[in-house]
Amino acid sequence: MSRVTAGVAFVMLFIGCLLAMAPARLLNVVLPGREIIMQGYSGTVWRGKANRALLSTAAGYIHLGRISWSLSPLSLLALSPALTIESSWGRQHVNTGLRITGRKSLELTDLDAMVSVQLLRKFLPLSVAGDFSIQAQELRIENGLPSRARGRMVWQNAAWESAQGLLPLGSYAVDFQQLPGGPLQGDIITLAGSVRASGSAQLLGKDYNLDILISSDAGLGGQLEQALSLIAQPVPEGRRIKFDGQLLDFD
Repeated sequence: MSRVTAGVAFVMLFIGCLLAMAPARLLNVVLPGREIIMQGYSGTVWRGKANRALLSTAAGYIHLGRISWSLSPLSLLALSPALTIESSWGRQHVNTGLRITGRKSLELTDLDAMVSVQLLRKFLPLSVAGDFSIQAQELRIENGLPSRARGRMVWQNAAWESAQGLLPLGSYAVDFQQLPGGPLQGDIITLAGSVRASGSAQLLGKDYNLDILISSDAGLGGQLEQALSLIAQPVPEGRRIKFDGQLLDFD
């Protein structure tokens, strides 16, 4: 090996070592500061942690809490960064594999997340309570909308906030699937509780439609009947929610 070749190899090795040990705080240089805020860094750019993370949305900042990540260096060569992310904030948590495939597109794999419905109420002004979780084997987002998906969403310990207090409902799930070029389709089922819900949901682009039957062997009760009367039509089995519309833009 010539001296020039050895010198080049040494320089490349030196640069590689510097990159491998690059401190995690350098992410502040590349992250969009107004959209993602992270503080209390430790570790490296490739495998690191932050004690506090916040994500900016149209409804305000969402706390992600403590976050850790592992970034694949080889994925950068393909201009498609791939990493695993874990975050926790009290009972809220998010664990997923993430690949950025374009400026407005990404892929999530093995997604496991849970948030309080209180967080969702920042986007949808509903008088409800409980915990919302999602497990998805795959979820591809393009231009802010799903283009391929497979998984389950669960609303646990669901309750309606009435003037007299919380009205327990039950626990419900939506098994969803979307093939490329097709709509996102979901089947709604009841997991537990005296108030049953069944039906379907569909999203194609920004257009959606819902068809849900709400029923109970013991009757829905005056409070729930009154609340549902604003959005559901009476049917022999109980109440039926059936409508379609278009998603709002939060840009």
